[in-house]
Amino acid sequence: MGTNPKVLIIGCGGIGGTIATHLAAAKTCDLTVLSTNIDVVAAVQKHGFRLSGFGPSIEAQGTIVSEIPDDTFDFILLATQPPQVEDAARNAVHTLAENGAMVVLQNGLCEDRVAKICGSDRTLGGIVTFGGSTDGPGEFRRTSRGGILLGRMDGKDDPRIDVLVKILDPVADIGQTHNLLGARFSKLAMNCSVSSLGTVAGLRLGEALSNPVARNLALGIMREAVAVSRAEAVTLERLNGTFDLNWLADPDAQTKGVGHWARHLVVMGAGIKYRKLRSSMLRAIEKGRPPAIEFLNGEIVTRGTEHGIPVPVNQAVRDLVHQIANGETSPSPSHFDAIWENLGQGE
Repeated sequence: MGTNPKVLIIGCGGIGGTIATHLAAAKTCDLTVLSTNIDVVAAVQKHGFRLSGFGPSIEAQGTIVSEIPDDTFDFILLATQPPQVEDAARNAVHTLAENGAMVVLQNGLCEDRVAKICGSDRTLGGIVTFGGSTDGPGEFRRTSRGGILLGRMDGKDDPRIDVLVKILDPVADIGQTHNLLGARFSKLAMNCSVSSLGTVAGLRLGEALSNPVARNLALGIMREAVAVSRAEAVTLERLNGTFDLNWLADPDAQTKGVGHWARHLVVMGAGIKYRKLRSSMLRAIEKGRPPAIEFLNGEIVTRGTEHGIPVPVNQAVRDLVHQIANGETSPSPSHFDAIWENLGQGE
């Protein structure tokens, strides 16, 4: 690995585009970006990468292509949606340097999937805790504070992570963890609530979590996720100083009383803090793309079933998102009450 590492970013949506703009401006690596969206490629080739929103506005020229380049890369950053991650890794693995690494940036637990393609020793995880969206081809918007947490699934030290920290430093706060799986599960539990409920209702997070039934569902989703993590002997990690899921989503906690309503207040506070956040799954469905539900709530359903753990809330939400994606129903806040009633719950 030379003094100017070669980096390929696959995917140029909100997250990929935000990272690409920062790296193109800072020149911390020899950067190439791959997008299969010809409108994005044309826009960036014409006016460069453009980033606005949280933080300073940035414009930067950089290399963007629509096909896998005939080159070799030290790092390949996978910034597609989860349903496309395996194809992206499979199509690009031949360009990965012998001592290089694929870096998994997707939500969910995608490292195992990528490791089966390129090998566990050439797979790193990167948990993205900032938000990103697009305002149009080549126009990216950072929507929240946050950073990227890097690590290996086996928890070992890796000198490539030190190199990657320096490359990504202009993007955000870059950290390292020896418990990537614990951090992944924590974010998975939150994504299963936030992204899925936003998709079901068709609302931004603030509007969705102002509904007490939605907050009950969010807590139920996270409790089931925590129960699965405990069955798999995963030690949950707190992300960016967020709440302690072992308390917030304790599967053994009472679902009434002072403690229960204290948890409601925490969930409501998250809704206020990230009130403008809009589900990426909902955007995918609106664009006619498959939602990542099997990589979120579907992951909890699959693992819960394997361990004999009931996961009715995650299963109900997963099934409903599929119905929305298939055009059998439309997003609506009324789904909250319907799910709650079907689960046999009351206020």
